[in-house]
Amino acid sequence: MDLRQLRYFLMVANEGQVTSAAKRLNMEQPPLSRQLKLMEDELGVALFDRSGRRFELTRAGELLRHRAELLLKQFQETMQEVKELDDGLRGTLAIGAVVSCISLLPRQIDAFRQTYPNVTFKILEGDHYLLGEWMKRRMVELAVARLPFEVSADSGPYTVLQLPPDPFVAVLPAAWQPDPAQPAIDMSELARFPWLTLKTDRTKGMHERILQEFHDKGLEPHIICECSSVAVIISLVATGIGATLLPKSVMASFEVANIAVLDVANADLRSEVGVVWKSNRYLSKSARRFIEMFRE
Repeated sequence: MDLRQLRYFLMVANEGQVTSAAKRLNMEQPPLSRQLKLMEDELGVALFDRSGRRFELTRAGELLRHRAELLLKQFQETMQEVKELDDGLRGTLAIGAVVSCISLLPRQIDAFRQTYPNVTFKILEGDHYLLGEWMKRRMVELAVARLPFEVSADSGPYTVLQLPPDPFVAVLPAAWQPDPAQPAIDMSELARFPWLTLKTDRTKGMHERILQEFHDKGLEPHIICECSSVAVIISLVATGIGATLLPKSVMASFEVANIAVLDVANADLRSEVGVVWKSNRYLSKSARRFIEMFRE
């Protein structure tokens, strides 16, 4: 079995049909079917259940797909490492980010491309669990995330470059601003507004930290909406539905009418942020240079 056959196998597994897989591979169907049969004969197991209209993976096929994806990623990384023995940077740098950290990337990417114009970017957005899985499966090399970086136990270990803390700001409809002349607002005033909270099922740290700040001051905000999308929450604020607290870096990327962004007068709410990557795993030169830019 060779890498060519593994690529054939993965294409059929992803397409669920030999016909469409052959088209994607720019080859005829009979040779592709023969290669699959040769693989099954060599392994002595059936890789696909052919009883239905689609090719469904057997348990052996699922195992092979998982291992084949890792093998091909490792092969690609090895080839990239060899190519990068010179000083030139090229190829695609895959980066992950939680939704509330996407705003930290544009300036870094712009500065990076000024020096390395031959590098292109792929950006995937997800929660901590997904970012951990993507790094484990080598779909991304690094991620920008809120700290602590909470992932499944079998996903680590990770190296973290901690970035400067990101203070929270109050975001509310401009018409609700108690005093337009004041750049800050008190937590007790915020607690009187209908409340919108940024929250996902797997990463609740930011949501819980904000609620704890309210509770420490004897306050109980009336939460009318939990949402995992920054853009949706900001649109709800702009419509006049509720108020929220978001990291200041998030709001730096949005210019929305009818919104007031204020400091919080009596709270020291900050979010820890970091660049995260798998320990003891090869990082492309592009990834290493990109991480170094965060140190500057």
